[in-house]
Amino acid sequence: MIDSLPFAPKPRPCKVCAKAFVPRTSMHSVCSPRCMARKVKKDAADERALLRVRKEAAKPRQKWLDECQAIVNKIVRIRDAHLGCCSCDRGPNWSGQWHASHLRSVGAASAVRFHLWNIHKGCSICNNHLSGNLAEYGPRIRERIGNAKVDWLYTQNHRVTHNVEYLKRFKAVMGKRLRRMERRMA
Repeated sequence: MIDSLPFAPKPRPCKVCAKAFVPRTSMHSVCSPRCMARKVKKDAADERALLRVRKEAAKPRQKWLDECQAIVNKIVRIRDAHLGCCSCDRGPNWSGQWHASHLRSVGAASAVRFHLWNIHKGCSICNNHLSGNLAEYGPRIRERIGNAKVDWLYTQNHRVTHNVEYLKRFKAVMGKRLRRMERRMA
């Protein structure tokens, strides 16, 4: 009898599973509580993704620089895990904190800030308290990577301002490299 009335709801497809159902009200868009739970879960995931995109868009350049530097530092510590400090005689089994030490400082040569020839594993004592212990760092790095590479690093004296688009691409590429290295280490 209700089917013959002009205002009887017509079957419509479920927004989640596409199965036809007769809605109880005009607001129903899913066929069952299970589909409703799936819809709520999907909507929450979409909201989180939108929030993530908005946060990325609002992130300042310095935050991108810090994140890129942190990724490169992790790569260096993994790469040099079998080596000791680049500036002193502390071996790889030293129980203190390891840093990624720059031969050319970020302020003096921002062009090689992220260059892996410029960054090596160093102990926290040399890096923090002895400002990199450069008197020992230079000769040891010349032995480690060669004179030509060190000489090239010393010719890179210009300042570079990395734009956000470059930093986004750099973070994506180096982040992928870091994840591959971590998987190999595990």
